[in-house]
Amino acid sequence: MSIAARPANLADMVRDRAKSRGNAIALEFEGRQTTFAEFDVKTNRVANALIAMGVRKGERIVYIGKNSDVYFELLMGAMKAGVVMAPVNWRLAGPEVAFIVEDCKAPVLFTGPEFIALVGSIRTKLPSVRTIITTEGGAAEWPDFVAWRDAQSGDDPRVMIEPKDIAIQLYTSGTTGKPKGAMLSHANLLNLLQINEADKPEWNRWTADDVSLVAMPIFHIGGSGWGVVGLYHGARAVIEREFDPTRVLDVFEQSGITKLFMVPAAMQFVVRQPRARQVDFSRLKYMLYGASPIPAALLNECIEVFQCGFVQMYGMTETTGTIVALPPEDHIEGLDRMRSAGKALPGVELAILDPDGRPLPPGEVGEIATRSGSNMVGYWNLPEATARTIDGDGWLRTGDAGYMDSDGYLYIHDRIKDMIISGGENIYPAEVESAICDHPDVAEAAVIGIPDDKWGEAVKAVVVMKSGKSASAADIINFTRERIAGFKTPKSVDFIPALPRNPSGKILRRTLRDPYWAGKDRQVN
Repeated sequence: MSIAARPANLADMVRDRAKSRGNAIALEFEGRQTTFAEFDVKTNRVANALIAMGVRKGERIVYIGKNSDVYFELLMGAMKAGVVMAPVNWRLAGPEVAFIVEDCKAPVLFTGPEFIALVGSIRTKLPSVRTIITTEGGAAEWPDFVAWRDAQSGDDPRVMIEPKDIAIQLYTSGTTGKPKGAMLSHANLLNLLQINEADKPEWNRWTADDVSLVAMPIFHIGGSGWGVVGLYHGARAVIEREFDPTRVLDVFEQSGITKLFMVPAAMQFVVRQPRARQVDFSRLKYMLYGASPIPAALLNECIEVFQCGFVQMYGMTETTGTIVALPPEDHIEGLDRMRSAGKALPGVELAILDPDGRPLPPGEVGEIATRSGSNMVGYWNLPEATARTIDGDGWLRTGDAGYMDSDGYLYIHDRIKDMIISGGENIYPAEVESAICDHPDVAEAAVIGIPDDKWGEAVKAVVVMKSGKSASAADIINFTRERIAGFKTPKSVDFIPALPRNPSGKILRRTLRDPYWAGKDRQVN
């Protein structure tokens, strides 16, 4: 489907889709459907309600709740008022939520029903918050969203919005330090959506019949960003409150999903459902996946079951999501490119840099840097952190290690900080983990460096076996030795029931490493 209008901002995008797709379904959530025309009016009411409360252009509002159509009304309504939405990771603990809310200086907080008690417990730690609104009721002392919204006019507020204005503030989760608010502008979000139709790969073209599944959490770019992509293309979005592999199979059957984005862990949960091989996936055109490495065995299993085109995506919050993609035609078993992240999307520059910031030739591993109109504006109120991430020429340091081949395909090794140096050799944990996860009885693995008197650091694997399966350390070591260089193979293996993860699902390598480095002045050897 070709969308003729090229809106200057996302507020105009909502208006344009109301004109071009008025009676078509924009959002579907738990039996409730909203057309594009209705969505335009509802977002006008949200914008007018925020303005009536005295929320000023450029101020932040906070949403702590699971996925819903209400969230997208708030997101786009805030944009129409020039207000910035900051969704909070609902898996965080109370003090972490309080930090983000106060970092935003948000005058208004919207909470879903599951988090009313949490918000109540930290209310005294939120001096900036003037008003709390519940999205689905449940707290008599706080206003209800529908009543708050519908008390206002549905007329367009007509607030002037510039492409450079901030549209959303997403907080990045790290294993150390406080979360940082990545500021993404309207121009950032529209940059790769508005490339010429002729330049778009087939997997990135949409039709009037496309149905998108929004199942990844909206506090991530993979949730909010994917929802915006569907709205931009005038497609119907089926929103799931949270990821549930059984429900996802139901949605495929009931709604005829044609496109979706999932992280590999979610793909595994779905494909391992007992009835996954009985579900009709005939309408599914493309499964887009990313955010973490995927074991080759899992990818092959998904290709067999879903029988659709697969697109691997690489990007980060700070790049407004995807900047590199591996298209379906490169998903061929045995093809070296299948282990790559793909090639830069049109309009995206990539470079591999050495520690001094000099470009490296093809085949050499260094830090991945990128420059495009999708690079974030910066981190909220953190100019020094912004300057460390984006240089004066607009190159954003990703903190990921990798290399490019002579054809421009990008190969990811790992986070720079997780690199292990053993006997003078650089070892990237992701490569070792990939080899371990090829073992048919291994569920997942994490690789860390621990002190070694002879080599400086030694490779240790921490392995989670599949239910009912077992292996010895020697089994794992010998298995990997057949797949990777001897200096990369684990020297020891621990078996645990589950890997420690942060609220965003990232493996907490520091938690695994710390016991081995206790008493050391520094965590390198």
